[in-house]
Amino acid sequence: MPSEHNGLPRRVMYVEDDPDIRAIAEIALEDVGGFTAALCESGTEALAVAPGFAPELVLMDVMMPGMDGRSTLRALRKLPGMAEIPVIFMTARLQRSEIQEYRDLGAIGVIPKPFDPMTLSEQIAQILADAAGSNFR
Repeated sequence: MPSEHNGLPRRVMYVEDDPDIRAIAEIALEDVGGFTAALCESGTEALAVAPGFAPELVLMDVMMPGMDGRSTLRALRKLPGMAEIPVIFMTARLQRSEIQEYRDLGAIGVIPKPFDPMTLSEQIAQILADAAGSNFR
């Protein structure tokens, strides 16, 4: 992994129930983006992994069986050290009211699915830059 990472978070936790999408995201995040990724297949797994992995960014699907992305985000925020970690939802559910709901829950942005593995890290960087320039600390 490159030593200079352009100010981007290095440790990214990706929460996605679809194993094929997780595999593509792993390549996009680690091989293309240079991130260290923890891949979780459920909200429950994310809650178990987060304390030990200490993610600097969470990417999360909205529609998952069991705990959906909304419930997972609420639960993650209650874990020590996770209240201020940026969260980006990755979803095909992109109606304006849905995007506003994600922001109201505390997400800093949304990446549409399907995503382009070659530009995923650039999309992440843009959302983080936009958030830093707006009301996100």
